[in-house]
Amino acid sequence: MFSNYTFANPEYLALLLFVPLVGWWYMGRYKNHYAPMTFSNLQAFKGKSSRLGRWRASLPILRALAFSSLIVAFARPQKILQETDVSSDGIDIMLAMDLSSSMLSQDFTPDRLEETKRVAAEFVRARQFDRIGLVIFSGEAFTQSPLTTDHGIVLQFLANLQCGVLQDGTAIGMGLATAVNRLKDSPVKSKIVILMTDGVNNLGYIKPDAAAGIAKSFGIKVYTIGVGSQGEAMSPVGRRSDGKYVYGLTPVEIDEALLQRIANTTGGKYFRATNGKELEQIYAEIDQLEKSKIDLTTLRRRSEAFGGWALFAIIALLIETTARYSIFRTIP
Repeated sequence: MFSNYTFANPEYLALLLFVPLVGWWYMGRYKNHYAPMTFSNLQAFKGKSSRLGRWRASLPILRALAFSSLIVAFARPQKILQETDVSSDGIDIMLAMDLSSSMLSQDFTPDRLEETKRVAAEFVRARQFDRIGLVIFSGEAFTQSPLTTDHGIVLQFLANLQCGVLQDGTAIGMGLATAVNRLKDSPVKSKIVILMTDGVNNLGYIKPDAAAGIAKSFGIKVYTIGVGSQGEAMSPVGRRSDGKYVYGLTPVEIDEALLQRIANTTGGKYFRATNGKELEQIYAEIDQLEKSKIDLTTLRRRSEAFGGWALFAIIALLIETTARYSIFRTIP
């Protein structure tokens, strides 16, 4: 509570050591001032104690509190106000996520899409000073969120992603081109796309290699991630009339050569994630490779806080003095 306070004249606080000494002296003086009286039996005084008398005994405590507060006020307590000026040379990042039906394959827990969403959300939360946007694609591509520093919006869109909202298929070139289009006019020096897919390009009027060439011309680096285990996985093989998917064991097909080529063309890097743990490690590596430059300047200002202590001391002394020489004047 008081960690952000300091004192301009801390030497005055040493006077607080004399408060208990003065109290001890006062008690001795009080006993000497009033001579003791001896009674053989106190039965006659039983139940005769005065409430005002008991309250009068607390007046020295009130005076001690008043002088203690006055000493603290003389020490000039000051509240330290810190302001942090953040200057960030951030990075613009577009996430391009595959929403084809194969992203529901269950070789990840619970499936590829949910695990990809979870890890991507952790990455977004870690990039505090960057603008981040989101593009989704399957048989076509769509900008879900433009570049923004409001990461709450991006996280909300990520949480609500689901397969089936776009034409099914895998249009890698379209997804990449849409992400590049959102980055090309950005004034920042560092611009990257993180493209995640689990399939082979089979739709779209823009070829993936052409999209990679466009990214390179605008100085945009592309990190590609192939999502899927090795061998076979339980994947959607059809859809019933009620919209639910029918699953079957199918081969895992990822065009790694294409994803490697896109990354090499743009100066990025290709990764393969066969489980959720590897996906976390990939995002952690990208986070290390693409660091934002952040300059923090901390300004310290001080605000005087002795007024409250002085006011309390004055009020306490006024109450104590008024009570002593009015209400309690004739109370023994």
